[in-house]
Amino acid sequence: MVGADGQARCPWGLSTPEYIEYHDGEWGQPVRDTVGLYERLTLEAFQSGLSWLTILRKRPAFRAAFADFDPVVVAGYGPDDVERLLGDAGIVRNRRKIEATIVNAQAVLDLGTPLGELVWAHQPPAAARPRTTADVPAKTPASIALAKALRAAGFVFIGPTTAYALMQACGLVDDHLAACWVPRAPTD
Repeated sequence: MVGADGQARCPWGLSTPEYIEYHDGEWGQPVRDTVGLYERLTLEAFQSGLSWLTILRKRPAFRAAFADFDPVVVAGYGPDDVERLLGDAGIVRNRRKIEATIVNAQAVLDLGTPLGELVWAHQPPAAARPRTTADVPAKTPASIALAKALRAAGFVFIGPTTAYALMQACGLVDDHLAACWVPRAPTD
């Protein structure tokens, strides 16, 4: 679909200014650093069952609530922090997701290697871009394997669909549609 600026984009990337900015500048771009991956893993988990637009609009509040997604800080959160976060209207107030964010911060620290090594080890071979949104899967064998590896490493609230969304967001797969103007991002 072509936007008001004349650029062809994936249909979901046209509905709001936030989506246009996220689609054009961030979605599908390689993220390899631990903090960036931990943030996206957390946001994808919070998005589960909700609109991604809700998460994008609350992203600044999520960053404030979770110490800019510094896993060292978040791993130290305790019961008082969980209660504080449950009272924070700026974020999605879901106890299981908040507690998962803390557990996952500890899992990041327990890895012993950068989170990027674990995540990017599950990058599938590059494929042609999908032609339509119907061609975009919800999960793949690679996302199933990534979710399994993350769970084995102590991560929680991660399944194959959330893992696939993480892979899309962080550039492990390129699911921009074939007609989309956004260039294929380098992954090396």
